[in-house]
Amino acid sequence: MEAHKNSKDKSGITTGSVATAASLAALLTIEDNNPEYVEIQTPTTKVKVKIEKTQKIDTKTAKATVEKPNYDDPDITRGIEIISQVTLNDEDGIVTIKGGKGVGLITKPGLQIPVGEHAINPVPRDMIKTNLKRYLPKGCGATVTIIIPEGEKLAPKTMNPRLGIVEGISVLGTTGIARPMSLKAYKDSLRVQLDVAVSNGYHDLLFVPGNIGTRIAQEKLIIDPDQIIEMSNYVGYMLDEAEKLKEIKSITLFGHAGKLIKIAAGIFNTKQSETDARREIMTCYAALCGANQSTIHEIFECITTEDVIKILDKNNLTDKVFEMIADEIVNLCELKYDMKFYVTIVKMNGDILTPKHAHLIPFTWKEN
Repeated sequence: MEAHKNSKDKSGITTGSVATAASLAALLTIEDNNPEYVEIQTPTTKVKVKIEKTQKIDTKTAKATVEKPNYDDPDITRGIEIISQVTLNDEDGIVTIKGGKGVGLITKPGLQIPVGEHAINPVPRDMIKTNLKRYLPKGCGATVTIIIPEGEKLAPKTMNPRLGIVEGISVLGTTGIARPMSLKAYKDSLRVQLDVAVSNGYHDLLFVPGNIGTRIAQEKLIIDPDQIIEMSNYVGYMLDEAEKLKEIKSITLFGHAGKLIKIAAGIFNTKQSETDARREIMTCYAALCGANQSTIHEIFECITTEDVIKILDKNNLTDKVFEMIADEIVNLCELKYDMKFYVTIVKMNGDILTPKHAHLIPFTWKEN
């Protein structure tokens, strides 16, 4: 059995396990048993969890607080408090789970929980029910309300706003044990955006590398936020997953030159530590567009893409170079994937570097 208290262990417990422990402690407190620790059953193991605080409210209601243990991971939910309030009722053996303040509310289809429900995922719900049923008094049921005091404040730092989960964070977990975040877990969190977009009936999506692309797209285009898919550095992975969804007809790659130009060289993982061929790509395309020897050398010595753009501007090569890069991105993507592709490459300030390609995308531009 794993014991979890506030520590810097390499593994921790999920928000689902924390909510389960708090719920069990609240139930036991109704019977005047104020536990310092509870043992819960997760899908994979038994876990001993420290209880921070308990409070009996009346003969049928109590609440308990558990602090999510720290562990070796940048998870923003480390150290947060989760409170569970449990009230006994006459519904024999039935455990009803609700979300209170700080637990997100589902507003869009495509997730594991229906619209209108609180974002407490299926595994945590099952964990709470399974653990409480072992201790329910005969003939009784229980209503469980999960509260996360810091949930609303933390929500903007998560994927929840993009997925249509409002007013708080989610209670998550599939095994009950939280390990340092894996690449697979991160990619899975990106992929969920596709399910939400498709469930909301969108067939033409706009893929952005990150916040810069999202911001500029929202400033420049008439577009629903659900159509904007953040792919991070994992261009190939996200395109692979999009192709599996036959509802998706077209993808517009939209974002800053520093990320998107890599795709023109067949680079579908744009993480800088993996591949950083920006100056080589820019030098090559400038040469193909007629830059003289001096300009080619000047571009090759640049550190940033924005510096390259200044040199191209000075030599009246900007549109020509970036339109050629966009042509190649479309060609490579349509060779690799059975979808229609469009490209718009922008500067940091939102200026369009590919005006001809931008005119083709299946979205309406806002009037200046």
